[in-house]
Amino acid sequence: MYQYDTYDQSIVDSRVEEFRDQVQRRLSGEITEDQFKPLRLMNGLYLQLHAYMLRVAVPYGTLSGTQMHMLAHVARKYDRGYGHFTTRQNIQYNWIKLDEAPDILAELAKVEMHAIQTSGNCIRNISSDQFAGAAADEVADPCPWAELLRQWSTFHPEFTYLPRKFKIAVIAADEDRAAMRLHDIGIQLLRRDGQLGAKIFVGGGMGRTPMIGPEIKDFVTADDLMSYLEACLRVYNRYGRRDNIYKARIKILIHEIGATEYARQVEEEFTHVKTLGIDPPLAELERISAFFAPPAFDADAPDTLDRSDPDFAVWVDQNVRPHKQPGYAIVTISLKPTEGIPGDASADQIDVMADLGARYSFDELRVTHAQNIVLPHVRKADLYAVWQALDAAGLATANLDLIGDIIACPGLDYCALANARSIPVAQKIANRFADLQRQRDLGELKLKISGCINACGHHHAGHIGILGVDKKGIENYQLSLGGSGAEDASIAKITGPGFDEDGIVDAVETVTNVYLERREAGERFLDTYRRVGMEPFKVALYG
Repeated sequence: MYQYDTYDQSIVDSRVEEFRDQVQRRLSGEITEDQFKPLRLMNGLYLQLHAYMLRVAVPYGTLSGTQMHMLAHVARKYDRGYGHFTTRQNIQYNWIKLDEAPDILAELAKVEMHAIQTSGNCIRNISSDQFAGAAADEVADPCPWAELLRQWSTFHPEFTYLPRKFKIAVIAADEDRAAMRLHDIGIQLLRRDGQLGAKIFVGGGMGRTPMIGPEIKDFVTADDLMSYLEACLRVYNRYGRRDNIYKARIKILIHEIGATEYARQVEEEFTHVKTLGIDPPLAELERISAFFAPPAFDADAPDTLDRSDPDFAVWVDQNVRPHKQPGYAIVTISLKPTEGIPGDASADQIDVMADLGARYSFDELRVTHAQNIVLPHVRKADLYAVWQALDAAGLATANLDLIGDIIACPGLDYCALANARSIPVAQKIANRFADLQRQRDLGELKLKISGCINACGHHHAGHIGILGVDKKGIENYQLSLGGSGAEDASIAKITGPGFDEDGIVDAVETVTNVYLERREAGERFLDTYRRVGMEPFKVALYG
């Protein structure tokens, strides 16, 4: 894991004191809320329905046990005893007092954490593959590049006030575990003729106008990557619309001028940028990369597993993935218990996960964009002990990638932008499909719920997606089918008229029944939908 140097630490410490002064001036009435709003947003502080919400950055989803313990401490001392892990691989606290916000940031700074650029029209938290450095299918560890991007984008003088917020993801495998093509810029590291480089996708995103990012550059060498990204942002910053918030994202610019023309302008700008000498020296990349050297794996770790406990065996089959190092495995901790709130964890549970990460995963944990937690490097011999500790903490739900592994935004229970509640719908669906064997019979089925058109719950990318809307003052839920955030990225299509809260639960069950009736051997829900089309589902839903 990357560790701050004195420069990194001084930046964070200085920002804390700057924000402390800004908060004091707001509390004293020296500045108005309108003046304070852009200042607090650049420090991750939102004003929600009931209180302030603080979004804390977890760069590319990676953190240590010590940092995880601090998140538990913040939840316990400054919130109501829990935190909410988000689809941006961050964590949010929903009950923050304004006068305590600087103290929270000061405590976070002690463990090299912050809330900088978790809001505002800037480059947000860099996201990445939660299995980075552990997956056998990656061509390189994307984490050093994600860290380089973090440093490049933090307080970038040209890109701090973009036309709209900007999200970047970097992966290094053909399997996309980070919804890379649904980002403003998606970077896939790859090797060509032995040389490391990247394929670049630009203009993806969800929200009001969902789009899959088109390929802009087939291959840019690693040496040129940062200059090429600089050129991508410069073209957007120059021509992105600032007159209409709904048309300000880069996806709209590319849609209007075309991917070919955008790529031409980027190439032209790239030629100029290369004359500026802004590419980081090789020594800097080597310095960063050294922090991500493989941990001290036990070469003699046994590669066998005792599966005699049937509950443990089910959990292994569902939540444990192969590791590139023999004798090790990748563990995903589901934050989706049947009665729970997707992505929520109590302070005690966060402490348990911190301890497990420190003891069994080389002091490393990952937050996933599906609102779960990963222990990336666990010895197979330790899996049973990890499972027992998770089970005792209520964290051993064996539903990864099943219908119970629901992504959901906070919705109208917290969010000032929401039109409908997400959490109760997620809980009712989870209860309807509470039988784990039923979930496993359905197989991989990714269900995602958003409480408004901003799509923080990624409903456009759900095999089954649900969008809550306000229909003449009444909460109504649109059902969509066929989305994917993986390497086969697609945008879900609306089935037809919406449903009320109970009706949407019935509708989800109806479409799963159609799938079970029509699936062929080996097909996932998404495969069956793509083969038979929307019509059989619409007939079952609406007659």
